[in-house]
Amino acid sequence: MSIGILVGKIAALFIVMFLGFVLVKTGICRSDDSRILSRLSVYIVVPCSILSAFQVSCSPSILNGLLLAVAAAVLIHLILIVLFYFIGPLLHLNGVEKASIIYSNAGNLVIPLVSSILGPDWVIYSSAYVSVQLFLLWSHGKMMICEEKKPDFKKIITNTNMIAILFGIFLFLAQISLPGPVDSAVRSLGSMIGPLAMLISGMLIAGTTPQEILTFPHIGLVTILRLIGVPLLTILLLKFSDLASFAENGSQILLVTLLATITPSASTITQMAQVYGKDARYAGAINVITTLFCMITMPIMVYLYQL
Repeated sequence: MSIGILVGKIAALFIVMFLGFVLVKTGICRSDDSRILSRLSVYIVVPCSILSAFQVSCSPSILNGLLLAVAAAVLIHLILIVLFYFIGPLLHLNGVEKASIIYSNAGNLVIPLVSSILGPDWVIYSSAYVSVQLFLLWSHGKMMICEEKKPDFKKIITNTNMIAILFGIFLFLAQISLPGPVDSAVRSLGSMIGPLAMLISGMLIAGTTPQEILTFPHIGLVTILRLIGVPLLTILLLKFSDLASFAENGSQILLVTLLATITPSASTITQMAQVYGKDARYAGAINVITTLFCMITMPIMVYLYQL
């Protein structure tokens, strides 16, 4: 993957984010209006993006690659969950902070990057990571944020994105293609995932002041762990394990997994915090800061992986 192309694609998304910032600062929209766009993203755009990703032929090569992507995603998440279970209390991290470090904004940022840089045929491997993360985010992640004792499996299964994943997998394995007009509509809506996510981020940034961000004492530590600590750990795991040998183009598939891991904190955490009455302002600030700095850290991490 060309680092120059990656920087260019990220820069294009950040231009969209700047437009969201301008919309709020000029009074055309309010920062709170981003909640409406978030709902559109969660309930329409992301599911359509997932469905379109699974509309590919089920060859043995793709199936092996998909299994590799799922295995890598599960391994990475389990390592992070166990690691921060032990070191979280030592660093005095609360549930929102730990969730923001462990869970990335893979769905909103990586799918459009992979599609535009590597091509739409590679999006299915990023969807594998998103599928694993969504299940864990709405079980383990929600338990951390809400300080619950056990996961609510009913809400996990009935989550719109989980339904899209299960339906997409069924269509993929059964090799059922969506009808032409439906497929075209789904792909058109799914292609909005990156611009819409960055537009929302820009609107959130416009509603956040530097003074407000500085009131959170751990935000620097969380940002460093999310954008540097977790990516470096992932690079070591992917480069020095034998995972790439289990599938054709294994190194490139694991690069997609790495891209999914090194994105900013998951915007879903902010939405969860809003819904369940937790510190949504702090979760939003973490998302904003990590989004701003990922333009620097993501190309560096990809370069290190490709050395």
